Amino acid sequence: MPSIAFATLGCKVNQSETEALARRFAAAGFQVVNWDEPAAVVVVNTCTVTHVGDRKSRQLLRRATRRNPGALIVAAGCYATVDPTALQALPGVGLVVPNAHKDRLFELVTEHLALMPDVAPEASTPAPAGRTRALVKVQDGCADHCTYCIVPQARGAPHSRQVLDVLAEVRDRLAAGYQEIVLTGVHLGQYGHDQGAGAPGLGDLIHAILQDTNLARLRLSSIEPQDLDPALLDLWQYQRLCRHLALPLQSGCDRTLTRMGRRYMATDYAALVRQIRQAVPLMALTTDVIVGFPGETDEDHQASLDFAQALGLARIHVFPYSPRRGTLAATMPDQVPAPVKQARAWAFRTLSAGSGRRYRTQFVGQMADVLWETPGPAQGHGLTDTYIRVTTPDTRQPAGRITPVHLIAVTADGMIGTG
Repeated sequence: MPSIAFATLGCKVNQSETEALARRFAAAGFQVVNWDEPAAVVVVNTCTVTHVGDRKSRQLLRRATRRNPGALIVAAGCYATVDPTALQALPGVGLVVPNAHKDRLFELVTEHLALMPDVAPEASTPAPAGRTRALVKVQDGCADHCTYCIVPQARGAPHSRQVLDVLAEVRDRLAAGYQEIVLTGVHLGQYGHDQGAGAPGLGDLIHAILQDTNLARLRLSSIEPQDLDPALLDLWQYQRLCRHLALPLQSGCDRTLTRMGRRYMATDYAALVRQIRQAVPLMALTTDVIVGFPGETDEDHQASLDFAQALGLARIHVFPYSPRRGTLAATMPDQVPAPVKQARAWAFRTLSAGSGRRYRTQFVGQMADVLWETPGPAQGHGLTDTYIRVTTPDTRQPAGRITPVHLIAVTADGMIGTG
């Protein structure tokens, strides 16, 4: 069977889908190779959340064509959904597969190649070297239509997987040797809402995974603040549920939040943070912030910065606003000049560095369980359940295993631990 390589841009949902596609092709006998190796088929799972995502997607497709002359180059994913014509026009691209047909990508590729593979059930393929966490997509789509966001057009209406299907995939990933599962979704907190009244929600799914499997660690990806049911916090009585929540803020200024079409105000977000910390005191709270949104004044930016400063977050992911054709925000007046956006992004990144360091300082002198990744040439690397990256001079730490370490010092982006 032919060789196939994958490249993924964008969110954890994209990464999860790529992992599932790779398993599907491997089960049918394809040789899955690294991106930088020659391949007969190359799949680029594209991103379109910003213009940078578009550009990087085109660059990867062109690079795949140059590196693999004669190969079938496949553009899939969100950019392929929103602007398929642009990708079809790229020299060398043989297939453009939107999200609506991504679950048929295997059939589309084999039909294009005129192959009739013996499709075996997906095997519990061992975890690739350096991969200790598996991403499991449980939900797709969004109907919120924030004014800056193209995702509803790229992903469609919300829809959720059945609990039993998710449990089957979790068990498969456990059999492959993964120690940690990350539940992903475009709108994860809306899990189950599309299945009608009385359908299991996100809390029910988490409970089922922790009750019905021996998974060592379960982590949640991003949850919108308005979707975090306070009852969900009771689930952190399970020590296997990682103490980490990503709650997108986008702005700490009410004027900006209103223009963004967000469904909360800054005071709502602050109250939620207080409630979380009361229930789980050392919870790592990370967030996303957009700077330079149309109409954002210096005063609005400062209000947002001051608000984020007061929250004491473990990390802030900062994104200068990027206009997306087809969204309301792209047509708004008072677009912020690029140099101003860059300066505001720098201010938030500086804040994030200091806030993260203060959060990690709380753990100095404590013991923590670390899930180790592939040891480097000089030190081992791993993650705590609170999403702190730990390095250790002991390169004998077993990759893919969880062991306790003594956290002794804070670094610029993590902590140092000793056995």
